[in-house]
Amino acid sequence: MTNSCSTGSPLLVHFVQFATMVLSRAFAAASLASVVAATPLQPQARQYATSACAEVAASVAGQPATPVPSVDAKLAYDCITSVPLHKDEALHLIEGVVPYFRWQSSTAWLKDPPAEYAEKIQPATDVWGGLEKIKSKVESEEYDNEFEFGFDLYTLLQQTHDGHFVYVPDVVGTVFNWARPVPLVSVSADGKELPKPYVYADVLAESYGNATFTPSAITKINGQKATKYLEDWSQRGSLQDRDALYNNVFYELATVSLGPTGSGIGTFAGSGRGKWVYPGPETKLEFENGTTTTYTNVARVLVSLNGVTDGESLYQKYFSSQATSTIAATPSNSSVATTTASATPSATTTSIPAPGYPPPVYKEQHNLIGGYFLEDDYSDIAVLSVPSFVSIESAEVDFQQVTEKFIVAAKAAGKTKLVIDLSANGGGTILQGYDLYKQLFPKGIGHAAFDRYRAHESTKLLAEYSSRLADVLPRELVDPDVNETKYALESDVIASPSNYLSDLNASDLNFPSWEAKFGPFEHHGDKFSNLFHWNLSDVLTPYNSGGIWVHGYGELANYTSVPQPFANEDIVVVTDGYCASTCTIFSELMRQRQGIKYISLGGRAIKGITQAVGGIKGTNNYPWTYIQYLAELTITNLTASAEEATKLNATELGDYWDNVVFERQAPGTSVNVNFRDGIRDTDETETPLQFVYEPADCRILYTKAMTVDVTAIWKAVADSAFGGESHCVAGSLGGYRTGGRRAKRELTVQDKAMSKRMHAWRRELRAEQYPLDVYTDLKGMDLTRRGIMWP
Repeated sequence: MTNSCSTGSPLLVHFVQFATMVLSRAFAAASLASVVAATPLQPQARQYATSACAEVAASVAGQPATPVPSVDAKLAYDCITSVPLHKDEALHLIEGVVPYFRWQSSTAWLKDPPAEYAEKIQPATDVWGGLEKIKSKVESEEYDNEFEFGFDLYTLLQQTHDGHFVYVPDVVGTVFNWARPVPLVSVSADGKELPKPYVYADVLAESYGNATFTPSAITKINGQKATKYLEDWSQRGSLQDRDALYNNVFYELATVSLGPTGSGIGTFAGSGRGKWVYPGPETKLEFENGTTTTYTNVARVLVSLNGVTDGESLYQKYFSSQATSTIAATPSNSSVATTTASATPSATTTSIPAPGYPPPVYKEQHNLIGGYFLEDDYSDIAVLSVPSFVSIESAEVDFQQVTEKFIVAAKAAGKTKLVIDLSANGGGTILQGYDLYKQLFPKGIGHAAFDRYRAHESTKLLAEYSSRLADVLPRELVDPDVNETKYALESDVIASPSNYLSDLNASDLNFPSWEAKFGPFEHHGDKFSNLFHWNLSDVLTPYNSGGIWVHGYGELANYTSVPQPFANEDIVVVTDGYCASTCTIFSELMRQRQGIKYISLGGRAIKGITQAVGGIKGTNNYPWTYIQYLAELTITNLTASAEEATKLNATELGDYWDNVVFERQAPGTSVNVNFRDGIRDTDETETPLQFVYEPADCRILYTKAMTVDVTAIWKAVADSAFGGESHCVAGSLGGYRTGGRRAKRELTVQDKAMSKRMHAWRRELRAEQYPLDVYTDLKGMDLTRRGIMWP
C-alpha cells in the first residue's frame, strides 16, 4: 500500500494542537547516596516522642549530615503500620488500576498455566480474582492499616513473577526501604558439592585478609534451616524461575557492577525487590562452627519527616492522592555514556565501580557492556560481558559501538573463542538485543519469536485510530527540529505496534488492514491479536531502537556480507538466570535460531539442572504512563471533531484520565504491564514463552573465587565448553566442545602484555574495593524504556 499525505484530511488540522504533547511522564529525581549506619535515637528525642512515627522523625532530625538516614526496622514498621486505612481513597486506587490491568497480556495463562509451569516454576495466580478480594477486604474494613492494604496490592502483582507487571503503592515504597546490614553469598566448596550460604564479608576476609581465616557456613537464619529460609525469602523477588530467584538473594559481581540501576547486593540485604519487604526486627545467623551473630535490621528513610507526628499526619503528607510531594528533585547523576575508543586495551573511566572485573578492552562507562581478554592458557578466549541491554538514557549508540569495536579487536588479536556473560541482565532497549545477535550472525534469521498482545476495547481503538492516521502520513524519519509535531506523530503513533503497517505477519508480509492484525483471535479463554514480528527494514526502526540501525538493515544493510566473526561451536553463553525481557529475546535468537549452548550458574542447594533464562519472557513492557498518554492522545488529537472526541471519551479510552495511580505510586519505581507475549513460531499451541520450561545445557556452581574475581567464572565456562574439563554438575555440553583439552598456543607479545596486566590487577585486589552498600535507587532514571525488567 502506498502512503500519501492529503492536505484535505481533517486529521492534519490537529498537527498544530499536538505540538505540546509529551511522551513520558517525568519522575522525581533524587541524588544517589550510600547508606551509613543508623545513628542511635537521642535520649531527649525519645523522651518527647508520642508515637512510633514521631520517634522516627526525631531520629532522622538527629542525623542531619546523613544523606540517607536509617532507623531500626521495627520502629519504622511500627510507624508505617500505624497509618490508618482511608477506605474511600483505597477503593479509588483499586478502581484506578483496573484500566491498566486490562493491558496485561497473560492474565488468562497465569490463572490456568501449563502443568509443567505450575510444577517446576510457579503456581497459578488469579489476578482479577485477587484484585476483587482486595477490594472486598477494603469494603468490609478487614485491613488494620494502610500498609496492609498497599502491600497486598503490591504482592498481587509481584506473585505473578512477571517482572514486567509491577505497581508499588506509595505506602510500600515512598517513606521506607528495608535492609539487613549483611550481604550473603551462596557457594560450593569445590564446585561439585551443593552450595552453602556465607557472610560475604567473611569470604572477602579469607580472600584478601588473614590467610589462616576460614569462613564458616550459615546453618540457620532466625532459627530456621538457612537454605529453606533463603528459598522462602527469594520468592519475594520478581523473577519466575526459583533458582534464578535464589541467586538474586545474594551478592553478585555482575549486579553490583550496575550500581543503583541493578539489584545491588542482593534481596537479602535490601536491594532489588528486597527493599520493599519488612525483614523483621533482627536477623540471627547460626554457623557451622557453633557461633551465633545477631544483626539489627534497618529501615532507610527516603523522605523528609518534618511535621510528621503520627500515622495520620504521615498519610496526609505522602499517601493522600491530594498530597503534595516534598521529595527533593535533583538532576540524575547519570551522564551521557561514552566508550573507550583506544585501539589498544585500556580501562574506561566510570562513575560506577565494577569490583572483581579485570581491565577491559572496551567498556561502556556505566558497565552496561564490556569486552575482555583472558590471560595465559586462556589467551584464545574473548569475553563479552552484557549485564544490561541499555537501561541508561542515550547509551544505545555507545552500547552498539562497544560490540562493534570489541569484535574487531578480538579477531585482530587472534581470539578464537567467545564467552558471552549475560549475568544480571534484566533487558533494555529491545532492538539492542537484535543488534548484538546480528553482529554475531550477519546472515542469521532476522526475528526471534512472534509477538502477540491482548485484544480488548482499548487496544482495538488504538489500532483503529493509529492506523487511520497512518494511511494519510508517509513512513519517514522526521527531524524534530524541523517539525516537532510530525516527529511526535511518527514516533508515537506511526511507528507503534498499534499501527498495522509497523510489523510483518507470520508470512513476512505487511498486514492488509488493521483488522487483519488486530483480529481478535481466541486462545486459552482470552482474546489476542494476530501473530506478528518486527520489520527491521522499516524506515522508522530508529524510533524503536534508541536511534540505531540494526546491523544488516537500513543504513547497515551491507553488514550481511561481513563474515561471521566466530563459528557457532566457538560461542557459549553463561547466565545467572536473571535474564529477562530483551535478554530473553536475545537468548531466543541465540538458542533457537543458532543452537548456541547455554550454561546456568548457581541455583538452590539441590541437585539437577536449572534454567538459564529465569526472568520474564514477555517481549515488550508498557509503562502505565505511556498507556495513559496513548489514550489521551487518541481522544484529543486523532479525532476529526469535538463530537467524535466526545464519543470516543465514552469508551474505555475515557478511563485513563484519572491520575490516582500515579499520585499513589512510590517515586522512583517502575509501573508496567507486559504488553506483548513471545510465541515461538514452531509452537502450534501458541503458548507464551513465559510459561515454557527450558533447562540449560549445563549447570555450574559458584565457588568463593567466583564471588571476588569474575574471570573465575569465565575460565570455568571456557574449560567446560572448549577445554575438555567439564565443571558441569548437571547437564552436559556433549559434542559441543571442539575436542580434548584446548591446545596451548604460543603467546604473542600482546598476549604476554595482557597476561602481565591481568596478574598485576589481581595482585592489587583488596577487600575494601567491594562495596557492601549498593542499593537499588531508580529516582531520576528514565523508567519508560520498554524492554526491561527493572529491579
